[in-house]
Amino acid sequence: MSRKVSGPEIERVVQLLARLPGLGPRSARKAALTLLKRRNELLLPLSEALATAAEKVVACSVCGNLDTVSPCSLCQDPRRDRSLIVVVEEIGDLWALERAGVVGGLYHVLGGHLSPLDGVGPDQLNIAGLIERARTDEVTEILLALNATVEGQSTAHYLTEQLAGADVVVSRLAQGVPIGGELDYLDEGTLAAAIKSRRRL
Repeated sequence: MSRKVSGPEIERVVQLLARLPGLGPRSARKAALTLLKRRNELLLPLSEALATAAEKVVACSVCGNLDTVSPCSLCQDPRRDRSLIVVVEEIGDLWALERAGVVGGLYHVLGGHLSPLDGVGPDQLNIAGLIERARTDEVTEILLALNATVEGQSTAHYLTEQLAGADVVVSRLAQGVPIGGELDYLDEGTLAAAIKSRRRL
């Protein structure tokens, strides 16, 4: 039986860090130790930044992006092409496309993908908001920039059916995105190629 080597305060930090994606118990302990050893340059600024983020960051009422204002900075940007809405599964995918600098339009974050086995149906995703946006006069194209996974493909198929009644072109990412690939892990060149060679469904 392993014995605790630190107090409950440190154990709490480790437990919370271990919940983050990519951090197991061992990595969480290492991160916690680094933060505690470098209290003034890392721990205190990080705790202040997290407290500020918790207080000020909100989900955009239009697209679902995270920002300190709603509608978000992207939705308010007058230089954006309002005829194009790029649909992504998660905010990380939106950030990946923005890093690549290849999208001039607006975004729509679904908040995941359809997964009946996990209890995720259309009502659990931001699909109704997308359909509503697609029916406005400004929008002429919906680009489905979903992950090239089985769930991403089935979500894209469902959305294509739902958007059939709207007067918009529905397109998808083409070459560049490998089967099983996730947008947040792709390089900017791959994302650029996928955006430029999108095709109509």
